[in-house]
Amino acid sequence: MTPPPSPTPPSPTPPADLLITRCTALTHGPDGEIVFVDDAVIVVRDGVIASVTAADPAGTTTTPEALVAAEHIDARGTVALPGLINCHTHTPMVALRGLAEDLPAHAWFNDWIWPIEANLTERTVGLGARLACAEMIRGGVTTFADHYFAMDTVADVAEESGLRAVLGQAYFSSQGPDGRAASLDFALRRRGAADGRVTTCLAPHAPYTVDDTDLAATAGLAREHGLLVHIHAAENREQTENSLARHGRTPIEVLERAGLLDVDLLIAHATGLDPARDLPALRRSGGRVAVASAPRGYLKFGWDTTPVRTLREAGVPVGLATDGAASNNTLDVWESMTLTALVQKHAENDPTWLTARQALDHATSQSARAVGLGREVGSLAEGRRADIILVDLSGPHTQPVHDLAATLVHSARSADVRTTIVDGRVLMRDRELLTLDVRETVRELGELLPELVDRSHGRRVQEYEG
Repeated sequence: MTPPPSPTPPSPTPPADLLITRCTALTHGPDGEIVFVDDAVIVVRDGVIASVTAADPAGTTTTPEALVAAEHIDARGTVALPGLINCHTHTPMVALRGLAEDLPAHAWFNDWIWPIEANLTERTVGLGARLACAEMIRGGVTTFADHYFAMDTVADVAEESGLRAVLGQAYFSSQGPDGRAASLDFALRRRGAADGRVTTCLAPHAPYTVDDTDLAATAGLAREHGLLVHIHAAENREQTENSLARHGRTPIEVLERAGLLDVDLLIAHATGLDPARDLPALRRSGGRVAVASAPRGYLKFGWDTTPVRTLREAGVPVGLATDGAASNNTLDVWESMTLTALVQKHAENDPTWLTARQALDHATSQSARAVGLGREVGSLAEGRRADIILVDLSGPHTQPVHDLAATLVHSARSADVRTTIVDGRVLMRDRELLTLDVRETVRELGELLPELVDRSHGRRVQEYEG
């Protein structure tokens, strides 16, 4: 009698690229609710999260000792979060941080920013973007959506830094057809760069600087090429009133008439929405429309804030942003999360809105949806890209912890981010930047600042009329 064949031994689990153990992990439940997993084990393979589980003291393969990885981070005492997303910024503008303060928007643009931007070179753009990326990595930002000039240079810096980016070459109708063509050319050439970490979009500046013909053409190009459109609109109430006076339509209605609400659209700011006219337009939209909110800048300019509650009820995702450091002075998305929670309570005169858990939802899942990456990032879950930050809550300002969500939103700070990871690659470990040289960047940028900020030439890249 032939003996039965011996059972085939199970194939060994291949080594992981990265193993993070003994942290608390912020995950999302089936209905999008925030769920904290204690004593979590996060396994990363090929830049993707393979699993997020609770360590099993019974000794199964989920215990840290049973797993093999090329790199292991013992993250005890920290909380693992999806990397933060800066949904709207202008990274090179860190070079202008603090230069034009305590001004209304028209003076800020016309007398300072747009004359200085006439001096931009690829070198100053690159140095500003490099400094910005360093700041964002240290603040736990793993993805940023940038809307600016010389975006090939910014794309190169994003690749160098290791960050994920959604990039658009800004244009005005005053540039003629070349502006829109350059925006499309950049979007088609550079999408998928940096091993897929760079995605691209079309970036018309705003309805008051881009005419109806260009807006409609942009909508057509977005449909043809499957591109996101990133635009400023309804930035403040004055813009909406001016648009009604000149065109009989709000900025959002201008976008609707151009067909932009029927493509994937990211609207920066929207603090000047007219609820009676704009909410019906947004509800009619056939595209994936989202809003990026940067509350610190609105406080500085004395604007209203983004109506997050109203937009949420209309089904419009609201992601968190900083805008550029020239107006906001910082690229701290953690602060944007805290301010969103606080300012919304004040704006709604309701202490029950916006809760800490809702703020965390906007900072993670909704921000990912806003920039068109909702299936790739924004959640610690199997199959998502391994964009992870580890936040240290051992400091006196975060202890004791009674409500972890409240501690993260209202007590923790961006400086508590210890480790930043993108696509499974560690970009900052224990507060040490591993991909960028800040000291050398600051030195080089300092040499160029006198020429950059010179306004004596009398030129402007555009005229602000709001």
